[in-house]
Amino acid sequence: MSKEFDFLVFIGRFQPLHLGHRHVVEQALEKAERVIVLVGSANLGRSVRNPFTFAEREQMIRATFRKAVADKRLIIRPLDDVSYNDSAWIALVQKSVDDIVLEAGNSGGMVLHGTADFRVGLAGFGRDSSSYYLKLFPEWGHLDISGEYSAFTATQIRADLLRPAPILPRDSCPAEVVEFLADFRLSEPFADLVREAAFISDYKARWASAPYAPTFVTVDAIVVQAGHVLLVRRGEQPGKGRLALPGGFVDQQETLRDAVIRELREETHIADQKGPIPPAMLGSFIEDAESRVFDEPHRSSRGRTITHAFLFRCPQREALFSVRGGDDAACAAWHRLGDLKPEDFFEDHWFILQAMVGL
Repeated sequence: MSKEFDFLVFIGRFQPLHLGHRHVVEQALEKAERVIVLVGSANLGRSVRNPFTFAEREQMIRATFRKAVADKRLIIRPLDDVSYNDSAWIALVQKSVDDIVLEAGNSGGMVLHGTADFRVGLAGFGRDSSSYYLKLFPEWGHLDISGEYSAFTATQIRADLLRPAPILPRDSCPAEVVEFLADFRLSEPFADLVREAAFISDYKARWASAPYAPTFVTVDAIVVQAGHVLLVRRGEQPGKGRLALPGGFVDQQETLRDAVIRELREETHIADQKGPIPPAMLGSFIEDAESRVFDEPHRSSRGRTITHAFLFRCPQREALFSVRGGDDAACAAWHRLGDLKPEDFFEDHWFILQAMVGL
């Protein structure tokens, strides 16, 4: 008997894969010949919100659905984030699904009308706020899944796991995932994540008595010169060791423009052959029309943080301005734009750079 769909697509971060995710895949396998699982945030480095790499999440999914994978009914692919550009993310999803459908479909013979020859749909918990993507692809059908499994949340699983005495999610994750997590908690990446989670918890506790949840205001400097961008490597938690844009919190008595120039000088000690570049000269490098606000609600693990990014275009010259790390930056250095990798960056700094410079 023919199934309702040829392909059903399920998009998620699976941080980690829990029983709710498993339920969606199981229901999709009943309704479709093949199920495509797109693992989101595949291009991000480890963080408390995204502790597992794509390869690790793929391992969890494969272990949980061994037979479906072996029968080639379950197809797992990475899906990059494109923060601050929904259209680009939608295009990535469309292309990924089209490529998979045509590749798998062609194995059965000639395809005359591309993906139009196949019944493609999206699967997910229709009432789950994380499944907003279900409305972004009107060209595909929907399989809305309801039930008690929609109440499962990976956020609480991570909170219980990323602590010095981790609690394994035996009641909320498949046994194969629990086995993976039991091994993972003995690794160095897990120890780093526990330290980061503790820092964030302590940070938030300092504001627990405030009458309202605080909103922080920061600035970031995107400094480019001759095909290079100036970056710092964070010396402290959160994101210790990650690449970041020079920047920080705005003082009470300064403008955003003054704050970004101050942070740039403190963290990089940027200088020319005459010595430290004066604030007024640095200000002349700012392209005011390119300044932009970045306010994705989950962009910072420390809490609601709105940053104002300023683009500095330094003059072309034979030698780049000299820099060295300062303040809470372990080091500062120029990086070729073509060498950068999203997974090396702190929080959403790669996406800010991408949006500001057009990478």
